[in-house]
Amino acid sequence: MTGLPIHAVLPDLLGALRDASSAVLVAPPGAGKTTAVAPALLDEGWCDGQVLLLSPRRLAARAAAERMAFLAGEPVGRTIGYATRLDSKQSAATRILVLTEGIFRNRIQADPELAGVSAVLFDEVHERSLDSDFGLALALDAQSALRPDLRLVAMSATLDGARFAALMDGAPVIESEGRSHPLDLRHIGRRAEARIEDEMAAAIRRALAEEATGSLLAFLPGVAEIERTAERLASLPADVEIHRLHGTLEPAEQRAAIAAPPAGIRKVVLATSIAETSLTLDGVRIVVDSGLARRPRYDRAAGVTRLTTERVSQAAATQRAGRAARQSPGVAYRLWEEAATAGLPRFDPPEILEADLSALLLDCAIWGVADPAALRWIDPPPAAAVAEARTRLGALDAIDDAGRPTPHGKAIAALPLPPRLAHMLVAAQARGWAGTAAEVAVLLSERGLGGQDADLETRLRRWRSERGKRADAARGLARRWQKLLPPAPARDTAGDAIAACVALAFPDRVARRRDASGENWIAVGGRGFRLDPLSPLARHEWLAVAETQGWAAGARILSAAAIDPADVEMLFADRIAMVRDVRFDPATGGVVARRERRLGAVRLGGGPDDAPDKAAIAEALLEGVREHGLALLPWSESADALRHRAAFARAHDASLPDLSDEALLALLDDWLPPILAGKRRLDAVAPGDLTQALENILGWEGGRAVDRLAPARLSTPAGSSHAIDYAADGGPAVELRPQALFGLTRHPMLGDGRVPLVLRLTSPAGRPIQTTRDLPGFWAGSWAAVAKEMRGRYPRHPWPDDPAGADPTLRTKKASGR
Repeated sequence: MTGLPIHAVLPDLLGALRDASSAVLVAPPGAGKTTAVAPALLDEGWCDGQVLLLSPRRLAARAAAERMAFLAGEPVGRTIGYATRLDSKQSAATRILVLTEGIFRNRIQADPELAGVSAVLFDEVHERSLDSDFGLALALDAQSALRPDLRLVAMSATLDGARFAALMDGAPVIESEGRSHPLDLRHIGRRAEARIEDEMAAAIRRALAEEATGSLLAFLPGVAEIERTAERLASLPADVEIHRLHGTLEPAEQRAAIAAPPAGIRKVVLATSIAETSLTLDGVRIVVDSGLARRPRYDRAAGVTRLTTERVSQAAATQRAGRAARQSPGVAYRLWEEAATAGLPRFDPPEILEADLSALLLDCAIWGVADPAALRWIDPPPAAAVAEARTRLGALDAIDDAGRPTPHGKAIAALPLPPRLAHMLVAAQARGWAGTAAEVAVLLSERGLGGQDADLETRLRRWRSERGKRADAARGLARRWQKLLPPAPARDTAGDAIAACVALAFPDRVARRRDASGENWIAVGGRGFRLDPLSPLARHEWLAVAETQGWAAGARILSAAAIDPADVEMLFADRIAMVRDVRFDPATGGVVARRERRLGAVRLGGGPDDAPDKAAIAEALLEGVREHGLALLPWSESADALRHRAAFARAHDASLPDLSDEALLALLDDWLPPILAGKRRLDAVAPGDLTQALENILGWEGGRAVDRLAPARLSTPAGSSHAIDYAADGGPAVELRPQALFGLTRHPMLGDGRVPLVLRLTSPAGRPIQTTRDLPGFWAGSWAAVAKEMRGRYPRHPWPDDPAGADPTLRTKKASGR
């Protein structure tokens, strides 16, 4: 034990803790910090209480305690013990207690002074778990306000000690060298189209063949991939044993995976990322790394934390490879090309930047801090995530408007559970379902209990009959959680209570079937869920959904329980509302009015509303126009003409009001509601009202300017008046006979004389004969040819040689003579 690299710097660490209350220890994997530092503190004069060693995982906590106890020649639970959620071995004589970060968070909340504790060691702080960051923030707050004598040590495997030192008031940084053994990295790649278990099984066989000695540790993303890889390795030689290593195994199986193999036996350990840090697997000198990991990622849009399979970070890949060289020279096979390493993310992001912060915010409120920013953090929690958590806790009645914990919130925080599950226990206890609620909480907290069935009732029934240490420990945990609640009369614990408990925990995920197949569901919170139509759950009308996977638009249901509609009505009677719904129907241009009973986004029942609110009708019509456009309104020709004239005029005077679709829609709330009053259909609007509305928008001065720049009609020397078409291709145009323009020597102009009016000249029969933008030029030019042709066709009408000097008339020559 004295040969560990950490022993070279222990005197420096002990000296630093005699002079200061905090220190940062940077020691690479294999240096021995996890098992050597805590025992070294026990003989210090200031250390008369317990030393708490925080571990990121239950498996690592138990393994560290067992290793330290073995080195001390004692059984676990005497001087050195451990405490995890499902397992604990400690006694009154325990001086070193290894505990998970979540257990420490609950302990310091219950006892902020940490009475009887001399030091707290935060192991693997570089992993940046939410519990680790929060536990350190609380410990620093307690140290500064209540316990200046409390020693805090942040222990990291990466060179990030300076940031932690700054956080801890300039604590000294002690650095240790790691145990250095040669490591051979072999990048063997993999086929992108192949299943990862096939590629991993092939790589493991290759590694065992190329390396004649040593056991092998293989990193896979999850339990399913571990099982499928184990199936493909069933035919390995007799001297090779396959072990699995993940968090849902029985402790005995985990110990077997960690322990050195018997003489003459090589071990293959198929592990999740649980084996990346804090553990030394005896005899392992070969690592096969899939390059994948399954990480919890909080989907803020859906309000759920989901597991995603993603590429490992460079830091994690280095940690994994280093497992091969902990005890002797080793080799690491990587299932990616060497050049791809540079493309991996450098580090896993700190959990605090991505996690659901509901539990953290409630714990802060219990601590007396309404705003988490008041504590000291390496990375402060994002403001948006804090705001979202505050909204969720408010919905659970856990905090008030000022961020202070309510009595219900304090009851929730007293339980070592996430707020939703703790809320479920407290609410279920008042209804006599505490036992069932505690079992459901364990079932949803411990993966794999009762199998993987989506039906929680089936899983709970299986778990209740399971035998084994893990199943027994889980049942014991449920009993301990139930005992934390005040006594209440027990009621039914049948299947309906299971679903009711799930509904209490996740009221926004109570869902109703949307189709006959049971594939599509709509949740109270508005999300859409999908379910395998072959699942027995698919035939039920309502589900209390606990776990989902995927994005908000159509997440897949992973676990749920069928719930009776009557229970939905009973549990959420205070949330069911009678909604009078008035909606616009674009097909008819009218409204559809209904009265509906609703629970959130789910319709419970309803029918036509015979007396809808008039204001709601007008608002629905207004929204219909806003969504589907102004074309739904019964515009008259005069209104359309006015809008075209206004557009032409505005091109020459930008100060004039805009009557375009975009502008009118932007001002819709100002001009359309008075017109819709008392109407149930858009076609009931009087066209004249729309024209008047446009004139009101223009105003008196605007109307005069439009008349000047874009007159509605052209008055001719013959006394006739003709409408000008401002929507015509090629510009504003008017259609008329040339006789009406006789005597005119200047071309008609618009826009204060800047735009020539397009003249579409026609025969007396209305057929087009010429289009011109230059009337004098037409008179002097092509008129002669036009007149010659027209005299033969229309001899009764005048076609003078000099139209500019002729009298204008729309009468025949005979009529003019009379």
